[in-house]
Amino acid sequence: MAWFQHIGLIAKQHDDPRVATTLARAVSYLGAHGVRTSFEQATAALLQRHDGVSIDSIGEHCDLVLVVGGDGTFLHAARVLAEHEVALVGINLGRLGFLVDILPDEIEARLEQILAGAYEADTRILLDARMGEQAAPKRALNDVVIHKWNSVRMIEFETYIDGQFINAQRSDGMIVATPTGSTAYALSGGGPLLHPRLDTLLLVPICPHTLSNRPLVVPGGSRIEIRICNLEPEQVRLTCDGQVDLPLEAGATIRIERSPRRIRLLHPHDHNHYRILRAKLGWGGHTHSDTPC
Repeated sequence: MAWFQHIGLIAKQHDDPRVATTLARAVSYLGAHGVRTSFEQATAALLQRHDGVSIDSIGEHCDLVLVVGGDGTFLHAARVLAEHEVALVGINLGRLGFLVDILPDEIEARLEQILAGAYEADTRILLDARMGEQAAPKRALNDVVIHKWNSVRMIEFETYIDGQFINAQRSDGMIVATPTGSTAYALSGGGPLLHPRLDTLLLVPICPHTLSNRPLVVPGGSRIEIRICNLEPEQVRLTCDGQVDLPLEAGATIRIERSPRRIRLLHPHDHNHYRILRAKLGWGGHTHSDTPC
């Protein structure tokens, strides 16, 4: 009997012909092994099906979700499905793929392993960002970014952690990232690479005016507050995972903290985080068969 009995499928919406081909292969394999499948509405349309359901419905009824696409598709699915605590598997059709690590050509072999229970489970933290105490939070798996918009001027803001003043700075903004997000925007801002299973948060200033403003790693339970000085809403934005904007209100404090929700990723049984870093970041190095230096 398959380890998972009801699997949902979510795919990126793109003209890339690989999307429909990969979906069809996955559906064919799962059907041949007696696994029930459900399709997100737009994903069903890609296969010219008429039985699509909402992402929330997939989260409520499925015990595993296959996400076909790149990291962007995965980020969107993860934010919604975090409420349902359903496991996710990523099939990589994107460019970089730190979160989606199964290749389309491997799909049958990898699904066979997962259905047999041969996988590695990986739990990741998320961020909640809100304006004001009563506002509903916006969620992020990678990062929450406060950044200038439509202006060449730097923005000025103060940073507080657990109520303690940290600094005041002038910069192009601030990235607050999870360990998962340390390989995203935070990396290009000079932040360190954090192992994704760490319970920490990362603060990376964007092009700070003072070079002594450096990236800062803090405990995962920290409550981060950003207070923007002389806020001009049309010149500052707050973005979650580069996909969701949170409107800024004059005089309000931006609060960012670890979400009570988690996401659960499943990887192939031979998953190796450092091998992925070497491949994606172009690091050189000896293979196992090379003579050590």
